[in-house]
Amino acid sequence: MISWASFLTIMGMLAVTYSTRLIGFFALRNRTLGKRAAAVMEAAPGCVLIAVIAPHFVSDKPHELIALAITLFAASRWGMLPTVLIAVVSSGVLGYLMK
Repeated sequence: MISWASFLTIMGMLAVTYSTRLIGFFALRNRTLGKRAAAVMEAAPGCVLIAVIAPHFVSDKPHELIALAITLFAASRWGMLPTVLIAVVSSGVLGYLMK
């Protein structure tokens, strides 16, 4: 069973994450973005993914480095959703098998 502290922490993170989406929606809903602003908005998900996996570049755990290589290969071939799915699965499977 999950503890109340963990549950409230997860709910708090959910609220903060969703509120950033709502703020962005309400701030930009009646505006037309320029080419440069549109390019920044399209690049943002990739930047977030890199920020999440960047610490694994300096990892001393072999399964994380192998999963990182698999993720980089997937990112060079496919779009965001398949890359994220491949990253999660490869990290989980390799972490389970190599511990």
